[in-house]
Amino acid sequence: MPGFLSSLAVVQNNIEENTTHPSGESEFGLLNQSIPLHIGAASVPNSNPLATVKQSEQEITSHSSHSQFGVSSEKGQQPNVVSFSSGHLENCGDSIMADALTDTSTDVDTDEKNQRIERGQLALIAASDSSDRSKDKATDQKTLRRLAQNREAARKSRLRKKAYVQQLESSRLKLTQLEQELQRARQQGIFISGSGDHSHAIGGNGALAFDVEYARWLEEHSRQINELRAAVNAHASENDLRSIVDTVTAHYEDIFRLKGIAAKADVFHILSGMWKTPAERFFLWLGGFRPSEILKLLANQLEPLTEQQLLGICNLQQSSQQAEDALSQGMEALQQSLAETLAGSLGPSGSSGNVANYMGQMAMAMGKLGTLENFLRQADNLRQQTLQQMHRILTTRQSARALLAIHDYFSRLRALSSLWLARPRE
Repeated sequence: MPGFLSSLAVVQNNIEENTTHPSGESEFGLLNQSIPLHIGAASVPNSNPLATVKQSEQEITSHSSHSQFGVSSEKGQQPNVVSFSSGHLENCGDSIMADALTDTSTDVDTDEKNQRIERGQLALIAASDSSDRSKDKATDQKTLRRLAQNREAARKSRLRKKAYVQQLESSRLKLTQLEQELQRARQQGIFISGSGDHSHAIGGNGALAFDVEYARWLEEHSRQINELRAAVNAHASENDLRSIVDTVTAHYEDIFRLKGIAAKADVFHILSGMWKTPAERFFLWLGGFRPSEILKLLANQLEPLTEQQLLGICNLQQSSQQAEDALSQGMEALQQSLAETLAGSLGPSGSSGNVANYMGQMAMAMGKLGTLENFLRQADNLRQQTLQQMHRILTTRQSARALLAIHDYFSRLRALSSLWLARPRE
């Protein structure tokens, strides 16, 4: 820079000394003609503004060097001294900076466009992500709702299962308590103790207790019949066979005794035969089988019979039939009397006299129903006596065959009931 300034000073002195050139043109004019060529060359836009500025500085320095030493670019011409003014130098720099700024502004506009495009793309991506998130959120809500419904259904299922288990546990406890009471009753010879709080529960538990006892009696009876059948098939001795026949006959006496005790608790349950299968109830007579029908069945199964045995069986059948008819007529008369007693209490109500009459007639009906237990006991006595008389008429082996035939008959009735209940229903 000091060299450049000294060059400018020399040029200025020359201008002052040679204000008039012999050819009529000043050196300053020649300078003005030569400088634009250099400036024009330097002002060509370059892609790099900084490189342009450096090139201009080099050209200016070159011109300054040539001017300082008075070297001419062409031979034969008078050397001219190049001089610059500060205004021309500043205009050159401003032009170069303007070009740089123009290029910079162009780059800025391009960057802004790229940034707008990028922001638009980001907005589209964000909108797409928002749509995807909304869809995922809706799916998540459906899944959560389905899971909540499944949890609620599982909770209700657990509650139902818990209630069912509690009910089963309660039933098991009641059954265990009933079995304990039945065990104590067997030891005492009664079904349910009538002392204490049990006196109020006899009517409700008597029927159930009898059903349990009858099931146990039937199981034991089947075991004894199997033993008897095995003895008959094995041609056991007379004494062994008689012992088994006596055991089976005594076991029949047990069921008659149990029925008498149960009738005191619920006589209608015993008379209706609800403790038997449907096919057995179809042939039911006063809470059991008809002795005369059993004797008819045995007459064909026990042949050959002697004349005395045949006569004894016929007489026993006739007497049993007569007793059955008498009990049947008594039951019909009782039903008719109960119907008349209940019909007599019908009439206009509202007066105290009718209420008193109603209560009196209901008391009479209750007394008549008390005779049902007597009818049931007489019917069981007839069945028991028929079996005992049959055992006296027949031999031991014939009695064993008769007991087997009776058991097979009732077993077939129970099997028929099972088939009937399991029949396909349209």
